[in-house]
Amino acid sequence: MLKVGIVGGTGYTGVELLRLLAQHPEIQFVAITSRKEAGMAVADLFQSLRGRLDLRFSDPAGAPLTGCDVVFFATPNGVAMQQAEALLQAGVRVVDLSADFRIRDVALWEKWYGMSHACPALVAEAVYGLPEIHRERIRDARIVANPGCYPTAVQLGFLPLVEAGIVDIDHLVADCKSGVSGAGRRAETHILFSEASDTLKAYGVPGHRHLPEIVQGLSDVARRAVKLTFVPHLTPMVRGIHATLYARMSGRADLQELFWRRFASEPFVDVMPAGTHPETRAVRASNMCRIAVHRPQGGDMVVVLSVIDNLVKGAAGQAVQNMNVMFGFPETLGLQQLAVLP
Repeated sequence: MLKVGIVGGTGYTGVELLRLLAQHPEIQFVAITSRKEAGMAVADLFQSLRGRLDLRFSDPAGAPLTGCDVVFFATPNGVAMQQAEALLQAGVRVVDLSADFRIRDVALWEKWYGMSHACPALVAEAVYGLPEIHRERIRDARIVANPGCYPTAVQLGFLPLVEAGIVDIDHLVADCKSGVSGAGRRAETHILFSEASDTLKAYGVPGHRHLPEIVQGLSDVARRAVKLTFVPHLTPMVRGIHATLYARMSGRADLQELFWRRFASEPFVDVMPAGTHPETRAVRASNMCRIAVHRPQGGDMVVVLSVIDNLVKGAAGQAVQNMNVMFGFPETLGLQQLAVLP
């Protein structure tokens, strides 16, 4: 059995990790940390885990994390970079769900995240955890930088087009909507029910910190710098990312065939039939990304619709998928839950 620790088990991504890993047949929980809730039974805080998880939150200072095979960081940005190096030295592998190791340019990361990086030497070693692109490198990684939710939906949607070199990569556009859980489990005015319900609003238009992560990933695929306009929106739903992606054709291809062929062997990417429109509830609580590709009026614009659950394929589910790859388990193990309807 794989010995697992979770640092930061009380946020939305933390409890989503607990939900998924409690159903994984090959893991054993060693520690789940929380300074505020130390000593409390996990199932007392999250009734959904009653009968499935008999463990108490540990204070991070005394948690037996070095006895784990893998430790997940479901923490705010800036925490994993303080603790990862000691765990790696103890032979523990790390999957970080925060942004601490996603951007290779440390100065760029510091600009967008507003803090100094505590261990820049590890940034170069970290493997970006998008299995559909980096599966082989993830297998041997000591530390995996789990992608953000917007970056996952956007990169998967653009991937076949950029790989094939058939779109103008100087003018990519990503118009994205997110459920409120993407803001985290904390009390802030803009995510209160009366503030976020019955309204739709854009934010971060001048620049959002997921932008350099997306640009880095797509530029790696293109092998030159891409230019992207990225506009996120907050929508009055709990879960989900809907990315509407626009690109201008610069070459010829059967787009439906291109997408089917690129993702044919990917267990968590579903390319839908021509003319369809995936919706966020079709992936709710699942690790699936559903994609449809359109060419309106047969013109030179391509429109890709990409939907994921921001807490699963956009966070905890992808982290478990990465763990499966790292330790040689079937990639789908513990992740075959169907989407929840209605």
